[in-house]
Amino acid sequence: MPRPRPRAAFVPFPRAALARSIPDRFEAQVDADPGRTAVVAGTAAWSYGALDAAANRVAHALLARGPVGGRPVVLLIEQGASLVAAILGVLEAGAIYVPLETAQGAAHVAAVWTEAEPALILADAAGAALAAAAVPGAPVLHLDAILARGEREDAGRRRAPPVTRIDPGAPACIYYTSGSTGRRKGVVSSHANVLHNVARYTNTLGIDRDDRLTLLQSPSFSGAMSSLFGALLNGAASVLRDVRREGTAGLGAWLVRERVTIYHSVPALFRRAVAGAPAFPDLRLVRLEGDAMLRADWLLFRERCAPGAMLVNGLGATECGLVRQYFIDQATPVEDGVVPIGGPVEDMDVAVVDEAGVPVAPGTTGEIAVRSRHLALGYWRRPDLDARAFSADPSEPGRRVYRTGDLGRMRADGCLEHLGRLDARARIRGQWVDLADVEAALAELPGMAEAAVRTHVDAAGDVRLVACVVARTPPGAGPALTLGAVRRALATRLPDAAMPTALVHLPALPLGATGKVDRAALPEPSGERPQLDVPFIAPRPGLETAVAEIWAEVLGLDRIGLDDPFLDLGGDSLRLGQVHARLQAHLPEPLPSKLTFEALFDYSTIRQLTQYLQK
Repeated sequence: MPRPRPRAAFVPFPRAALARSIPDRFEAQVDADPGRTAVVAGTAAWSYGALDAAANRVAHALLARGPVGGRPVVLLIEQGASLVAAILGVLEAGAIYVPLETAQGAAHVAAVWTEAEPALILADAAGAALAAAAVPGAPVLHLDAILARGEREDAGRRRAPPVTRIDPGAPACIYYTSGSTGRRKGVVSSHANVLHNVARYTNTLGIDRDDRLTLLQSPSFSGAMSSLFGALLNGAASVLRDVRREGTAGLGAWLVRERVTIYHSVPALFRRAVAGAPAFPDLRLVRLEGDAMLRADWLLFRERCAPGAMLVNGLGATECGLVRQYFIDQATPVEDGVVPIGGPVEDMDVAVVDEAGVPVAPGTTGEIAVRSRHLALGYWRRPDLDARAFSADPSEPGRRVYRTGDLGRMRADGCLEHLGRLDARARIRGQWVDLADVEAALAELPGMAEAAVRTHVDAAGDVRLVACVVARTPPGAGPALTLGAVRRALATRLPDAAMPTALVHLPALPLGATGKVDRAALPEPSGERPQLDVPFIAPRPGLETAVAEIWAEVLGLDRIGLDDPFLDLGGDSLRLGQVHARLQAHLPEPLPSKLTFEALFDYSTIRQLTQYLQK
């Protein structure tokens, strides 16, 4: 298996750094070159010195509110340079950062507040408004005011970080993920865990101070840790783009413009990125994780990236970080079917085991188990989950075993293949979605008798959720159970990735011999326009028809009505990005310059959008 060739600037991540804290390692990069670019976000570029000064201001502001050491601090901040400063500031104060997204809604924020019992909420303007609605009376520290006030007070001098001794084994962060019972669980990682994960990425990928790493993931997604700290703890630059807000149109051109050298995302997003530029001369590494990689992804990589570039297929989880990597260059043969996730990384032993935890023979399918001293600390205040997922390794004192819940198969050459999940979970846009959570939320909706959820791979290769439902009353005998109504009802309960994009009405759910729902027999979406709250009105020839045809192609539907809301048809931000890119390419001038990504959110029907464009 080929390996990345380190460049001249590469310095191995030392084991001695594992005995320090994340702020200690970051401060070493600041001291080495404070003027070097640390974070690029939009038109803003922050140096290591500027980022350090902002983080120190945040840390001092936190400590001024009282003792926060060892306590969670919830972050409600949109992705950007100020979010990075907030994360570092929380860590420098000795606290634990808990990143949430404002898009997750008030119910999610309230649930995490109750579960985590944080010291306070650190928020930007939008986050503060959400915090007030979700947790009235909760202490909120306003990040914008801290940074603005600090710039005036510091007036060109560097304010030192707080003098706090942080134990490497102390908790650094809590990332909340969905549980199979519907209750969210917070995965706790220590400073040492995070540093060891960064060391694994650094030393296998050869990350150096001249690299520019993408940060495309949501701040609430644990995969962002390896990208962010992989850059900032090596003196490299973290290049941010909020794909959820900005869309995918122009992503390829952005990668070229920002001269990104290391790209990281789920495969579906990579497919959108490479569609936007003919070549990526600066990309030397493409990391695809979080979902199944296809042979088509390798073909795209080979076509668009320079001959010396390398594609990396890997496996990791919030509970254990990176555990396996498979390196692919231009000459590596990649066949249809399962693309391996590769060989071992330092200090992370992987075995495929049976139900009793006994390793199975090569070529036999079983559960992937990870043995290491560098696993997550466990689940925040959930000893019941700790006992199920983690156990002591009897073969080596101090080492633990994490049962991933992933199915795998070890080849005779020691290369691991990933075969999906043991339970009913699916990777949607790089995030694990528990189908049981979605079904439980559907079952509680008025007028719903039964519901089951299946996945569907659309024409673009993206995984979507299909809700198969049985209404309490026959169609036409009561309020319509439409896709739009279902999605609106679920919006406060489920994250974006867990929202069904198609609704199939059934007289009854299919059952297997044991009486359980036969998921294999659940139908796929038909491609017909779903039942909506508005009547179908055919678009008129010309611009209306041209836009409707693009919508229908992206959404996989046979027709689109003039007043059909995009979201009620199963659309989401990723599909809206596809619509934007295709409209930009096919609309006559001067319409493309008028059609911004934000306009697609504001004018969500064919009628509204075409009227706006024709003004």
